[in-house]
Amino acid sequence: MGRPKGWTTERTGRAPMRSPGRPQINQRQTRQSFWECISAGLSSEDAAQACGVSGPLGPRWFREAGGMPPITLEPPSGRYLSFSEREDIALLRAQEYGVREIARQLGRSPSTISRELVRNAATRGGTLQYRATVAQWKAERAAQRPKVTKLAKNKQLQAYVQERLAGAMRDAHGKRIPGPSVPWKGRRHGRRADRRWGTSWSPEQISRRLQLDFPDDASMRVSHEAIYQALYIQGRGALKRELCACLRTGRALRVPRARTQQRGKQFITSELLISQRPPEVADRAVPGHWEGDLIIGLNSSAIGTLVERTTRFTMLLHLPPMAGHVPGAHIKNGPAMTGHGAEAVRDAIAAKIATLPQQLGKSLTWDQGAEMAQHAQLRIETGMTIYFCDPRSPWQRGTNENTNGLLRQYFPKGTDMSRYRERELDAVADTLNGRPRKTLGWRTPAEALNALLSDAQATRVATTP
Repeated sequence: MGRPKGWTTERTGRAPMRSPGRPQINQRQTRQSFWECISAGLSSEDAAQACGVSGPLGPRWFREAGGMPPITLEPPSGRYLSFSEREDIALLRAQEYGVREIARQLGRSPSTISRELVRNAATRGGTLQYRATVAQWKAERAAQRPKVTKLAKNKQLQAYVQERLAGAMRDAHGKRIPGPSVPWKGRRHGRRADRRWGTSWSPEQISRRLQLDFPDDASMRVSHEAIYQALYIQGRGALKRELCACLRTGRALRVPRARTQQRGKQFITSELLISQRPPEVADRAVPGHWEGDLIIGLNSSAIGTLVERTTRFTMLLHLPPMAGHVPGAHIKNGPAMTGHGAEAVRDAIAAKIATLPQQLGKSLTWDQGAEMAQHAQLRIETGMTIYFCDPRSPWQRGTNENTNGLLRQYFPKGTDMSRYRERELDAVADTLNGRPRKTLGWRTPAEALNALLSDAQATRVATTP
């Protein structure tokens, strides 16, 4: 017969202690190893396999901790017994060695071994039996020092932080403006999706402003890192995880710094970076050097843009969806069905460059997008040298960025690019090439390109014997 709800022990009058579960085997050291791998830039699955646990467990640890290490990564000091030492104690104890002999072999004090054998021994069955796994598990539980965070203790400070982070927006008359209703889904907001409206101060702004608003109150101080930890790490008891939606990034999980430094594409080597581009490209003296990019539209549709640096002559790439494409559907590890995958972009560029004279196909500068993963094959097909900009440096393709801004007059954000045919894209490019430009002395890009081609033709005729 089961015990009724609220049952208490007769001796103490308190509810019985909840079982902590099955003892783990050196869990702390395993978790430290996991977070060290995360800090080195490994994915959650790879880090889990590297530290000897199952693959699905790694993402679970990462999500529960909000992407931040919940334990210190410093190696344990020699003051405390390690798991390997506890294994040695269990083996020597099984061989019936005395406490002083075990202490002598381990280089420890006899009192340390004596306390370990009593304090962390397994008590199941009414006898004291020393097992290394149970002893390590008990030691880790006893070493936990749950400390209430400053934000959880100081309600005034907590209210201040929460108001600056997620406070309601108000009009000039003080009336609350709720903004869009956005449910919390436990992950980052989608692209071009509604965002939660709030005061949305950054944690650093909140931390610095406290010093001005409360100059004489030392209790009203908190670092921006403590605010991030209160948001991302579960169990802090101060701020709810859904308030992450009020951060500028809107991330539900914090991204380790090592991962952000590895965002460069693996197909790009140092020889292909823009720093290796010859000086003649930068001074725009020689035609035939191009800049390219994609303009993304609704439902992941896209068109490609190519701009010649000297004349600003523009060509548009038609990138229709592949056969069988379903808007909104995604095939994991499958081809880019939307039409702007590496193969589609390579073929479209090669087809456009083939329509130009050979002297106008010298080089192409692109950003580090995955659509240029087949740049080596593109170089073979067109003879163009491919260069890549540095990460997050669009100004290194300033001509192309300016042209994309002009094209937004015809293709504003939110446009479904897949509805346009190649004939229509060519018409837009011809229209842009027929506009006079101040930088060209009010000539049009088409006139500037024809002048260069005529001069090159005249030079070849004059030098022919």
